[in-house]
Amino acid sequence: MINLMLMPCTPETTTYATAADELAAGLMLDGATISPKFLYDALGSKLFEAICELPEYYPTRTEAGIFEQHGAAMARAAGSGTTLIDLGAGNCAKAASLFPLLQPRQYVAIDISADFVTDALNRLQQRFPDIGMLALGVDFSSELPLPPSVRSEQRLFFYPGSSIGNFAPDAALAFLQRVHAACGTDGAILIGIDLEKDHAVLDAAYDDALGVTGAFNLNILRHANAVLGSDFDVRQWRHEGFFNPALSRVEMHLTARCAQTVRWPGGARRFNEGERIHTENSYKYREAHAVDLLARAGFVDAQVWTDPEHWFAVIYAKAGAAPGVAL
Repeated sequence: MINLMLMPCTPETTTYATAADELAAGLMLDGATISPKFLYDALGSKLFEAICELPEYYPTRTEAGIFEQHGAAMARAAGSGTTLIDLGAGNCAKAASLFPLLQPRQYVAIDISADFVTDALNRLQQRFPDIGMLALGVDFSSELPLPPSVRSEQRLFFYPGSSIGNFAPDAALAFLQRVHAACGTDGAILIGIDLEKDHAVLDAAYDDALGVTGAFNLNILRHANAVLGSDFDVRQWRHEGFFNPALSRVEMHLTARCAQTVRWPGGARRFNEGERIHTENSYKYREAHAVDLLARAGFVDAQVWTDPEHWFAVIYAKAGAAPGVAL
């Protein structure tokens, strides 16, 4: 039986009583935003699965190739019997592909979409009945609350897919510091990080020819309507995804096709034609900068594996003493 726990969390800098309050606050900023975590309702999670199958979307297959080629080396570095904590587990497929090599004692799948991850874990438990499994429905972007049912020994935090790129650099450091704090004395991280590359490759990956990424991005408005009670008309918005070289990040926006007013209980906003809602960033790193980011968060002895084109990196690093703490 899968154990599902819904864990509350409090944002690091701004406290919102509800998700609706967070959505309303973002929409009222001078440059309207919706947090990318709202991309991942049940439909959004399924659409992202479809994105991962697109020929333009290189990260999934490139990272999978690295795992296939170097998974044994990663397993030797991590050791068997870990507590494998999968951050943003989704359908759990990436972690499950490593089970035969990593042989974890416990698998903890954490995802903001509790129903989606629980369904995936129920199927996975049938394939691997000897591994203890736990599903946590939590927004781990601001806190990382782990219940006592999560083993404290040999915690290996698994954060694939370059999701760290969704954080601005300072926020990425703060997030990794929280992961480091949750590692305990013998923990580690196994993380996927997307590297800088040709801009045309990046543009195509986030604005595919079939429009699946567009549907994924537009679905955030449907999710906002459900959570906030807003009246977004999805047909009046279009998706834009492009690389911003000045900031070394891909940006996703929704652009108003016409002037319109969006209303919700207790608030409203007028959008002019062409005005944008910023929904996601995906920062791209140089390999040395990625290793340095982990070091500043307290991780040591980094081992790096990449694909032949050096488009993507998977890094294993141990949790050393917190920065500034003497050994």
